[in-house]
Amino acid sequence: MQQQRIVIVGGGAGGLELACKLGRRMGAEQVTLVDQQLFHIWKPSLHEVAAGTLDIHQEGLSYEMLAHDNGFTFCLGAMTGLDLPGKVLSVAPVVDEHGEELVPARQLPFDQLVFAVGSTANHYNVPGAAEFTLSLNRPADAEHFRLRMLKLLTAADLRKSAGAEGQVRIVIIGGGATGVELAAELREASVVHSRYGFRRIDPHRDVQITLLEGADRILAPLPGKVSVAAAQLLKERHVNIEVNCRVARITPQQVEDAAARVFPSDLVVWAAGIKAPDVLATLGMPTGRSGQLQVTDRLLVQGQTDIYALGDCAACPTADGGWVPPRAQAAHQQASYLVEALTRRAQGQSAPDRPYVYKDHGSLVSLGTQSSVGNLMGNLFRSTWFVQGLLARTMYVSLHLMHHQAVLGTMRTAVLALARFLVKRATPLVKLH
Repeated sequence: MQQQRIVIVGGGAGGLELACKLGRRMGAEQVTLVDQQLFHIWKPSLHEVAAGTLDIHQEGLSYEMLAHDNGFTFCLGAMTGLDLPGKVLSVAPVVDEHGEELVPARQLPFDQLVFAVGSTANHYNVPGAAEFTLSLNRPADAEHFRLRMLKLLTAADLRKSAGAEGQVRIVIIGGGATGVELAAELREASVVHSRYGFRRIDPHRDVQITLLEGADRILAPLPGKVSVAAAQLLKERHVNIEVNCRVARITPQQVEDAAARVFPSDLVVWAAGIKAPDVLATLGMPTGRSGQLQVTDRLLVQGQTDIYALGDCAACPTADGGWVPPRAQAAHQQASYLVEALTRRAQGQSAPDRPYVYKDHGSLVSLGTQSSVGNLMGNLFRSTWFVQGLLARTMYVSLHLMHHQAVLGTMRTAVLALARFLVKRATPLVKLH
């Protein structure tokens, strides 16, 4: 096998799986993963971190540990630039909270480069959205939300102890999977919080959760049956849903829509859309309207022969003229495709003749620790199969375990799952510190 220097930028689900699989085949001298975080969290679980039902310090997987165990090199830092002719990637220095430089800026030469930098919030130029909302893009965002929530609950409980009104008003903008899952998880967490020190708070009356969606139903990209079931479950849990709601302006105290309706808020979450990180537009390669790198059906960036992109940051065409959706299953499939393509190139062979083809296996949406809803399709069923309840929840959890299995292996994933099950029996149901 030829010595190919493969650099992967972004340690999300797709990038990390690609690094682990290639590292096990080629070794640390040939495979490098670049990320500005020290540990990995599966992004679909960030709503649980935000609600406090998942401990970020127990869930996080160290990149250095994963690099050691899977045979790749980990480079801590943010990508700052790219020398296309020279095939060199620039990585920013690492500084501490006082601004002291811990690791200098670095230059990483490469033969093959893969962008897997994920996505960030797209505020669509809504006034006040960038300044007064939180988005669950990174583990730090989810942890910031959780701590802010604890402060608001404490203040509300103290007001009630003094005989005044004490409420926490949460507005979630966007009724897609992230918004729906966060609303359900926050309601479940608020009930638990009322048992752990916030006993004066009525979780259903004092923790007001409002979900705003611009379309005529939540979970609009999914089948109507899934949307109806999710809406019913949220309403049963006292989550207020407002559809056909176009947000026009956000202030520190409220959210206003195009119909002049006002939704008072103490905490606002933006889950209404995503775009690729802005740095991609500075690299001299073609990008789309949402800042994604435009790629071919081989996942090569258009006009390039040695630069690939996968996941949310890639605008990948489908056979029917559409675009691959920004879902974890797409990133997983693309990582598997690139493992073969990059391995063949390292062996001096041509890349596979077959294009990447997205296979939609359906979608599952978590509605707390006891229930989920979704649809299954693709190779397993001739038509869409609607699932909900404990069965759907079990299948949702299995997706997380499948991701862990890809980066940790079967035995360690099983041990980790058992350990977390036991830890949850000996710790509070929500993180309180």
